Amino acid sequence: MTEPAYVAVDWGTSSFRLWLVDRTGQVLAERRSGEGMLAAAKTGFAAVLQSHLAAVEAPPHLPVLVCGMAGARNGWVEAGYVDAPAPLAAILKQAARVPGEARDIRILPGIAQRDVKAPDVMRGEETQLLGAMGLQGAGEALVCMPGTHSKWVRVTDGTVARFSTFMTGELFGVVSRETILSLAVANADVAEDVASFKAAVKAAFDAPAFAANLLFGARARQLLFGGTPAAARETLSGTLIGAELAAGLSGTVPKAGITLIAAGRLAKLYRHAFDALSVNVQPIDADEAVRRGLSMAAAAIWTK
Repeated sequence: MTEPAYVAVDWGTSSFRLWLVDRTGQVLAERRSGEGMLAAAKTGFAAVLQSHLAAVEAPPHLPVLVCGMAGARNGWVEAGYVDAPAPLAAILKQAARVPGEARDIRILPGIAQRDVKAPDVMRGEETQLLGAMGLQGAGEALVCMPGTHSKWVRVTDGTVARFSTFMTGELFGVVSRETILSLAVANADVAEDVASFKAAVKAAFDAPAFAANLLFGARARQLLFGGTPAAARETLSGTLIGAELAAGLSGTVPKAGITLIAAGRLAKLYRHAFDALSVNVQPIDADEAVRRGLSMAAAAIWTK
């Protein structure tokens, strides 16, 4: 039976993912839960981690490598930041060790953009970039990383040059649940309305300054002309994503197109969005990217 070499953890704000990995990078066991930073801060990071380590029967000596919000100021141990422009290799050198633990637990740092006019930070995405781009990625890439807080990153020769964060996912949650538009999307079924989504993306991309007006249009259109809650939901989503893409695509786009690091429903949505704008996309699975990045970091930290 293959022996485990380390444990990899992606610890987000609201999610927890753990993989038991052997020396070849093969996943031997996996755990997922909603015990992200916000929940773990209440119950205890060490307790949450230990419960999952026990579930996969991780040996007591096995080291653990963590990326994401566990290293934030309000997380388990603050792992600090590497300043942009940031070579992806630099994050391997600044992993913070968690004190007072019997096993070796390290948390990877994030990346900070210390620009007074455009301050920004990322945690977790740098590890996905490492896995997707590698340490010596040649040339220039424009990377879109959808999520609660979507990231657009310009990577040049393995260095994160600049990046921007868009609160697209969080805004969708607030707008669809806490505003008058919640009435328009109430009881929406799971069926997709791709046509409504793409139309909303195109409208917001062409006129991002009208995004707030276009959002209300989902409610007005339903009242005046009918339409399903699913169509209204896709209109809200498409409008917010279209406004994001208007900013993300405002600079020079590499000839190869956009590198899209995403998984699940978000991967499908953003593929539809880029298709609506006739933009080429190079897709990379987000789960595979973060596992590969953690594997590269583990090899650099623990391989003598």
